Amino acid sequence: MKYWRKPLDIEQVEIPRGRIHILRERCKECRFCVEYCPRDVLEESDEFNTRGYHPPRVKDAEACVNCGLCEMLCPEFAIYLNGGGETP
Repeated sequence: MKYWRKPLDIEQVEIPRGRIHILRERCKECRFCVEYCPRDVLEESDEFNTRGYHPPRVKDAEACVNCGLCEMLCPEFAIYLNGGGETP
């Protein structure tokens, strides 16, 4: 999306990046993390965990802005984030 204006301090602002960790065995394939991610970072994988569910996988790690929405929405606590500019 292209904006007609930009902030005056755009060069001084650093976009936060996060590293996504998925605990595959906890996932029950509710897909909340995939559906509600504002940056479309996650997608459903073709792999199965030991329970027979498809855990998500990271599709675009560079797009993650460490908002923590996936972490908050996961009912099984199968996703957590580490901030600090790391990439998976």
